[in-house]
Amino acid sequence: MAKDYKAIAKAIIKVAGGEDNITSVTHCMTRLRLQLNDGSKLDQQAAKKIQGVLNLVVQNGEYQFVIGQDVPSLYEEFEKNEKIKTSGSVEDNEALKQDTSKSTNGNILNTIMSFIGGVFSPVIPVLVAGGLTGAVLTILTTFFHLPTDSGTYTVFYALNQATFYFLPIFIGFSAATRLKSNGYLGAFLASVLLYSTINNAEGLNFAGIPVAQVAYNSTVFPIILGVLFMSYLYKFLQRVTPVFLRTIFVPLLTMLITVPVTLVVLGPIGNILGTYLANGVLAIYNIAPAIAVMIIGGLTCWLVFFGMNNAMYPIVFALLAQVGSDPLVCTGMASANVAVGGACLAAAFVTKKAEEKSVAIGAGLTALCGITEPGVYGVLFTKRYPLYGAMIGGAVGGLVAGMFHMTQYVVSTPGFISFAAYIDPTGNPSNFVVSMLVMILATVLSFVVTYIFGNRALNK
Repeated sequence: MAKDYKAIAKAIIKVAGGEDNITSVTHCMTRLRLQLNDGSKLDQQAAKKIQGVLNLVVQNGEYQFVIGQDVPSLYEEFEKNEKIKTSGSVEDNEALKQDTSKSTNGNILNTIMSFIGGVFSPVIPVLVAGGLTGAVLTILTTFFHLPTDSGTYTVFYALNQATFYFLPIFIGFSAATRLKSNGYLGAFLASVLLYSTINNAEGLNFAGIPVAQVAYNSTVFPIILGVLFMSYLYKFLQRVTPVFLRTIFVPLLTMLITVPVTLVVLGPIGNILGTYLANGVLAIYNIAPAIAVMIIGGLTCWLVFFGMNNAMYPIVFALLAQVGSDPLVCTGMASANVAVGGACLAAAFVTKKAEEKSVAIGAGLTALCGITEPGVYGVLFTKRYPLYGAMIGGAVGGLVAGMFHMTQYVVSTPGFISFAAYIDPTGNPSNFVVSMLVMILATVLSFVVTYIFGNRALNK
């Protein structure tokens, strides 16, 4: 049955306290994100009961309605409403500032993880497209013998490499926007860092101060730290600069100060953080690879539930820069994602209600492709027994993946649909075979365990 997005939009507006209480609306891959003037006016229990809404997540003053991959269709209904801003960028929202302040004081780690996840979330489509283009190139050269000096190879190779070489620009824009600053200045800062005379420059100095040699195209921490500094400086200058001078002097002074500080101080610190992170994660993986991947496989659904899964991307990029692939995070998430799919499909067989069956089937097929939010919020955490099945299937799949040193060569959404990401660029088929067997194992095991637990739960 097709969703009535107009009706869902009206229901959301009603439980959110009306149009006047909605500051702005935006969306990510699976969630409709609302910022409200007064969060107390939102009826959270009624919001969770709206047909078409899988769950409601409140995070750092933002109210996220979990919809599924069809969320853009719902978002279009809000765009038609002239009384509601859909830009997602609102300055000086006191209610938002207070909520964020409370969150920061309550749990600093949660705030940091939420910020990183929020920065990477809008960039995921770029990462998936660019990463899988690299996998497509591997298929074309390995199985179809595409010459590496051909124009076709050159174009696809540029598409793949540009994604990650210019990744700091995307991150700079996203981070600045997330901080309610100027996203274009964040992108501008990243462009400066990537400029040929700055990026990985040897023997550079500023005003006699040595500038560390950093390959800014292969790390994300320097631009994140730089944008953090830039955003606070930008907002300060906006407050103290006379209105008639802001347009000229605020962006000028912001960049004249931010660029040297980033190059001399923040860039090297960020590079060191990234190096230590990669080395630390690799050390843990090398000590007990099977156990490390098993933990990721078993707990990923919890990361998704708390909105922390996207915060793992800095680790992924650190591993890619260090060893050229990701044998831990995306590898563990591959078994976890398809295990969610198996658990949801089993729940569809167990349940007697037609609506629940429809939701479970849709969420299961989506999870097998790597998008698990609908399954996590709509099935796993509402029924519980599919959660146990998904955790067991994901953990066992992760254990086997770690034992056979499965890895993912490019950034993509882990799951069956990203099969090309597991093809070894050297042409060795073993990793691809292991990857498919691991994901099949995780899917089947989670299905069987969920089916058994589900029947027991219904027969009690």
